[in-house]
Amino acid sequence: MDFKNILLEQPEAGIYLLTVNRPKALNALNAATLDEIAAAIKKVAMDDGARVLLVTGAGEKAFVAGADIAEMQNATIEQAREFSEKGGRVMHALEALPVPVIALVNGFALGGGCELALACDWILAAPNAVFGQPEVNLGIPPGFGGTQRLPRRVGPARALEMLTTARQVKAEEAVAIGLANHMHPASELRAKGLDAARTIASRGPVAVRLVKQAVQRGGNLDLFAACALETDLFVQAFGTQDRKEGMTAFREKRAAKFRNR
Repeated sequence: MDFKNILLEQPEAGIYLLTVNRPKALNALNAATLDEIAAAIKKVAMDDGARVLLVTGAGEKAFVAGADIAEMQNATIEQAREFSEKGGRVMHALEALPVPVIALVNGFALGGGCELALACDWILAAPNAVFGQPEVNLGIPPGFGGTQRLPRRVGPARALEMLTTARQVKAEEAVAIGLANHMHPASELRAKGLDAARTIASRGPVAVRLVKQAVQRGGNLDLFAACALETDLFVQAFGTQDRKEGMTAFREKRAAKFRNR
């Protein structure tokens, strides 16, 4: 697929970088852009060599400033449902990627942009990053999962405050409340993202995927069931070559050579 609204690069082996590339529209998410993001996610998911996906926005002003209001303004009820479901499928697909996904938020992450960041596993933010769900200003609630993922990230009270008042949160506060993991200078954001990606890529790939499964699936279970899930995944890892290599390398005091098997 030839992309017009995004870029999908592979700066290093195993590491993908997806850039929403509509800087003149502050990288707003229209239907065509969502379709391209979905195609990019599918490509990463099909690559057995993929280890990490980084997600960012083009330019210096915005990660993604929101969904495309011009496209939504005259939508019928049926078209509104179709657009919300399309966006929801993209966020679910991003979240379901077996490899870690890191958002590099380099400006406004509002509405659909905040929802895109929330669908990533964690967030690195530049000092100019601004997060928010301002949909109530338009007379609508979020439609791409914001009312569900934001409370899971920052807690229901903080989420309801942001969702019902449209209050925006800057990078420093985002880190303080757990919305973002770290803040880095804008000039270093990509490099810090690549550093994190390299670290992940150097670890056992099977184990990394199992860890992500355990955290995501276990979060919806009671503690007893979640720990039972962890045991199942722990045992699953013992049948892999990577587990044998990792433990042998540890005992031999050398770097492990993982093969994703």
